[in-house]
Amino acid sequence: MAQIFTFGTFLLLLLTVPFNALALENNYTIGAGDKIQIVVYGEEDLSIDELYIDNGGKFDYPYLGQLSAINKTTEQLKTEITRGLIGDYLISPKVRVSIVGFRSIYVNGEVKKPGGYEYQPGLTVDKAIALAGGFTDRASRSKVYIAQAGKDELKNKVKLSSTVSPGDIIVIEQSFF
Repeated sequence: MAQIFTFGTFLLLLLTVPFNALALENNYTIGAGDKIQIVVYGEEDLSIDELYIDNGGKFDYPYLGQLSAINKTTEQLKTEITRGLIGDYLISPKVRVSIVGFRSIYVNGEVKKPGGYEYQPGLTVDKAIALAGGFTDRASRSKVYIAQAGKDELKNKVKLSSTVSPGDIIVIEQSFF
């Protein structure tokens, strides 16, 4: 989608790009809990509007059978689908794979509304705490930890300005004073 603006004698063309194309698209790996969209231009039967990736990470795709999405970037999955469709099924498939919903992050401990919240690009610890209703009266502002998704370490002490990744668990400890 594009928008055109005039500014004096200049024309300004703004392209609206999906948020995931700007943030994370190239190095973000798909994981359980993500929702993806697969579009094959001109082929409605091969397009999937919203596909929830479960813990197994596999899904059935027309003509290609079962595919795995876990730990692949959208570009890697797109390449796999394109290679599978080219030749026998389509001459020159145009495939797009996008993230339409990220897996949740979790905020636990001394916040007003602990629980799971959908990840948003650019999310920081302080923004995640705000999503969870803010600190309780007994919360420690210096004892904030993140247990990162897919890592065995229990938790790492972080600053409020630290970035959050999909699947992370944020824990806010209690203050004694």
